[in-house]
Amino acid sequence: MLRYVICIPQQYFRLKPGVKILAKYLFKRLLVTVLSQLLIVTVVFLVIHAIPGGPFAREKKLPPEIIKNLNERYHLNDSLWKQYTDYMGNLLKGDLGPSFRYEDQSVNDLIKRGFPVSATLGAIVVLFSLIVGSLTGIVAALNHNKWPDFLAMLLAMVNFSVPSFILAPLLLYVFALKLNWFPPAMWGEPEQIILPSLALSAGPTAFIASLVRSSMLETMVQDYIKTARAKGLSEKSVIFRHAFKNAVIPVVTYLGPLIAGVFTGSFVIERVFAIPGLGEHFVTSISNRDYTVIMGVTIFYSTFLMVMNLLVDILYVVIDPRIKLTDNRQV
Repeated sequence: MLRYVICIPQQYFRLKPGVKILAKYLFKRLLVTVLSQLLIVTVVFLVIHAIPGGPFAREKKLPPEIIKNLNERYHLNDSLWKQYTDYMGNLLKGDLGPSFRYEDQSVNDLIKRGFPVSATLGAIVVLFSLIVGSLTGIVAALNHNKWPDFLAMLLAMVNFSVPSFILAPLLLYVFALKLNWFPPAMWGEPEQIILPSLALSAGPTAFIASLVRSSMLETMVQDYIKTARAKGLSEKSVIFRHAFKNAVIPVVTYLGPLIAGVFTGSFVIERVFAIPGLGEHFVTSISNRDYTVIMGVTIFYSTFLMVMNLLVDILYVVIDPRIKLTDNRQV
């Protein structure tokens, strides 16, 4: 019998140095993420089970027989260690468990239904905050110590100082109840998105404007900006192609937690405007002591936050060529 041997050059199996460093960095970050998630799951599990009461403790007390049957159905009578190991085993399979309060619904179903709503609102908020905040910061920096600068920073200070749980009812009262310009609550129509988006984006917009302003003021006095102007480049090109590209790096740092926060749901805003997002489920699960929903949303949020931070670290390398991944020192 003839045997055919395919010879493949060894260099095809060798990774390029840059790819090898990136793979090593991603492996380390993945390991840190897994260990962090294990710690988060363990701490949250122990804390929610240490709180007196249970998911079936209500104002109108249920008969003891019903509570006993419910505890047996959801294995709440098992030892704490067995509950923990069972939960971790299901978690490895991607099963976040059933909800104790939503009949015949799993935590996975609640996240699948709530996350798209929160993500839609979050995407609008992030885009609005980036565009308006960046433009405001640029205008303020280019008009340093002039009235546009003072006006922009005054508005930023007011927006940043007023918390969302104060701003949301205020917008609701003025524009929905008094002026009747927008619907007061619910979700689905374009006009129902405006008020919660404004309430949720006020703080991030103000913070981004302050970051861009301070970073632009530092960047505009650098030697390479003077060189670009000496070469005869237009002021628009100097500002957006050279100055803003480096000034936006602090904004990228803030972008990871911002995206994770608004994409997974703003608890207060979704509660005020009755938006059926992930934040609404989380608030309801705390008041209902729905253990599995609390655990599931916390795990989902923390994972999303870690992924966003990893993407931000990689984005550093793309934006700023001075930042490199090396064997000794990562981003």
